[in-house]
Parts: sequence; structure tokens; C-alpha cells
Amino acid sequence: MFNGFNDDDPFGPTFFGGFRHNLGGFVNPNRGFSESYRCFPIAMMQNGNERENVNYGGKIILPQSALEKLSQLNISYPMLFRLINGAENKHTHTGVLEFIAEEGRVYLPQWMMETLGVEPGNIIEVKNVTLPLGSFVKIQPQSTDFLDISDHRAVLEKALRNFSTLTMGDIIQINYNNKIYEIKVLEVKPFYEEHSGISIVETDLEVDFAPPVGYVEPNEQKVKPMKSHMVIDLPKPIKKSEFSAFGGGGQSLRGKTKSAAAAITTHNHEEEERDEDGAFNLPFGQLYFGFPVVPPPSTTTAATATTAVFKGAGQTLRSKKK
Repeated sequence: MFNGFNDDDPFGPTFFGGFRHNLGGFVNPNRGFSESYRCFPIAMMQNGNERENVNYGGKIILPQSALEKLSQLNISYPMLFRLINGAENKHTHTGVLEFIAEEGRVYLPQWMMETLGVEPGNIIEVKNVTLPLGSFVKIQPQSTDFLDISDHRAVLEKALRNFSTLTMGDIIQINYNNKIYEIKVLEVKPFYEEHSGISIVETDLEVDFAPPVGYVEPNEQKVKPMKSHMVIDLPKPIKKSEFSAFGGGGQSLRGKTKSAAAAITTHNHEEEERDEDGAFNLPFGQLYFGFPVVPPPSTTTAATATTAVFKGAGQTLRSKKK
């Protein structure tokens, strides 16, 4: 139901105590506000060190006279402004936090000073503007340190509560766990060339993240195929001309004598012969451990060996009965 008042007007009857109708002749129908101020960072403001959160937001602090002029204009809410540095042909957008600055001054967050390319004491133009409600923004962290934040979406959502606008091309700053993160605004929707900015006050905003600056995609690890022939490192054969620290021979159970060097040489020779055959594929269910498999002796051979080994006569303590 129409009640006769504009809900978007911040300076409605409640603002003026219900007596605005008596000031009808003094209300300027002009919607324009344009003033020039000397800009300074928040840190240079009185008690500026206590306003660290303001320094990592998107709002400015204007003098009391600005509020008096704005109250006489038919300006839509929320009050949004375009900051213009005519000398460098740069601009950005912002909201207003308070009207407590000294006359002739405006205090800006440090990132906003850098975006406009101004130094403390430079003159900028502050002009009111109407921006469309944003529906989409694409951002890019300027360091891979941003990936260390476990829930970066929640952190960003909380940080953007201190902003009223976002402008394409700006590099804003947020503070999380006493660490400063720089984030660039790559894209905004809806986009209009005349201002390239959006309002993010009381709107559903979709946020998309671009890979941080310096981020490199991890290379996919290539899995090397396993060889069917497992090579076991064996000691190299000892040359006759080389010194052998542990020289000597060996005695087998069969009574044959064989030198250590010859045994190693023979073993390596057999290994080389197997290697020359190339890789081989074992049947399913068989394993290869790098040495030949000796089959167990047959039953006949085992019985003969047992008879040969345990051969002799026995004695008894009892004498045989005749």
C-alpha cells in the first residue's frame, strides 16, 4: 500500500523528526552532489590507529558540512559516491561511514589512495552516484597465501560487509588473522562502461574465484610401469689385477673347493646370461626373486642319500642269549 513516503529516502520524516513537510520549500530537487576535498589516509585521522577495520573496508569519512548539503538534496539511499582523481584520470566508488572529518578533508582507506594514485593532501572530487545492484563478481587473490585460509568464502563474505561498492579493476585489501590480503576485482555484473561499478548493499551476490597470482597447477605424477624382470644388484666381478680384501676359498659339502672370486664371477656370468635373454613374462601365480629355483630331490634320490649317510653297525649292552 502506498503510504506517501519514499522508502529509499534516508532523510524521510523520521530523520527530520516528522517535520520535513515544513521544509518543503528548502528541499532542493537537484540530485547532484559534487565537492572537492583534500584526501588523507585513515591512519592520519585522529585516533586513526583505533580504526584499523575502516582501513580495510570500502567506505570513507566526510565532514559534517557534507551531511548538511546531502540532507537538502533528493538523493537515493544508500548514499554512494564516485571518487575522481582528475590529474591521473582515475576513479573508484565508495560508500560513506561517518561525517566526522575536519572541514575540507576526506579520509580514505589506504588501498583506495593507491587505486586513485594520490598522495596525502591531494585534491579529489567526491560526487554522488547511483549504481546498480550487483549480481556477480569475479575476483583474483594477488598472492597464493590466500589459499592458506581454510574457509576463504566465509572470510570474504565477512570482509565484504565493510564495503558498499565494488569497481572493476580495483585491488581491495582485507585483514584476516593480522595478515593483509590483496584481491583484484576482475569482473562485475551488471556492467556499465560509464561507471564499471556495482552496489553490494542488501543484494545476493555470486562470487567466482580466479586462480591466485603465481599459482601453478600441480603436475600429474606419471606412474612408471613395473618391469617383469626384477634386477637385483650383485657385486661386480673382481678382476685379477684388482686388490681383493677378502680373498680365499670355500669348501662345499660335496668336497669340492671353489674360490670366492670364481664363485662371484660364475654367479655374475649366469646373471648376465639371464639378462641377455631380455625381459620375460612369468605365468600368472608365479614369482621371480632373482635366483634360480632348485626343485626338491626325488624320492629315490632321497632314499639313496639316506642309506649312504646313515650307514654303520650298532652295539647293545645286553649280551645275546645262546
